[in-house]
Amino acid sequence: MTESVDLAQSLREVFGRAQRTLREQGGRMGLSASQSEALGYVSREGPLTITALAKRQRVRSQSMGATVGVLLEQGLVTVTPDPNDGRQKVVAVTDEARALIAEGRAARTDWLTQQLQDLSPAERQTLAKAHKILDRLFP
Repeated sequence: MTESVDLAQSLREVFGRAQRTLREQGGRMGLSASQSEALGYVSREGPLTITALAKRQRVRSQSMGATVGVLLEQGLVTVTPDPNDGRQKVVAVTDEARALIAEGRAARTDWLTQQLQDLSPAERQTLAKAHKILDRLFP
């Protein structure tokens, strides 16, 4: 059991560093962490109500409303009434947001590609094998 616990701790630390480093490489487009996360949810999942978005980020709807307000001011989202419930607002990403997100992803991919070039072919092959295992751990 100790071996599994030690490995879990080590992997958690490495994944944390990887996430922070990749975030730095792609930038946050001048957004706070919560704004960037909200934009990511709407980009990946499609239009969401402010309430649904708040639940995903585990914040109050009022807080999410403020976050969405900033994204709206920056032209990164649109906000329209929910056709099924007029009390709700639906948030969707704009073409400008899609372009910024794609730019950030490309920057992170380019950076990581460059880092992989510094590894030996055997190390890259080991990472490819580990990727398959990680895919099973995090479906």
